[in-house]
Amino acid sequence: MWRSVKFAFVVAALALSAKVAAAQLSEKKVLTLAAAQKMVAAAQAEAERNHLAGVIAVVDDGGWLILLLRMDNAAYVASVELAPGKARTAVLFKKPSQALEDAINHGRIAAVTARGFIEMQGGLPIVVDGQVIGGIGASFDTPEHDVQIANAGLAALTH
Repeated sequence: MWRSVKFAFVVAALALSAKVAAAQLSEKKVLTLAAAQKMVAAAQAEAERNHLAGVIAVVDDGGWLILLLRMDNAAYVASVELAPGKARTAVLFKKPSQALEDAINHGRIAAVTARGFIEMQGGLPIVVDGQVIGGIGASFDTPEHDVQIANAGLAALTH
């Protein structure tokens, strides 16, 4: 009997320590492929409504590519690198990629030394419950269209 009581205490202690350890871990939202597909489809639909062609990219919270769509007759061949770069920039800086462009335009020339980032409009962070879980980037014919298309994709996640 003493042995079973001892065993029960050991099991209870282990269960309690596991519960305490689990409480120390935070919940993390994750951007799924399905969510990325929904965003890209909405962005593509917005582009097509406006007779635009370009590239749309969605990245995860580490800036790694989840999905890239290059539309037929995209405005620039370089957009294949620009769109995911804008999305990555937005994620890693936790703000629209335009913030870096604005900083440079307002005299913060040192921002151009941020290697591997795209200091241009068109990249937006994807924020859910206050957590940046990814980014969407668009590269079309003008900066205004880039932002318009990225916003359309971002809006699809909240609807």
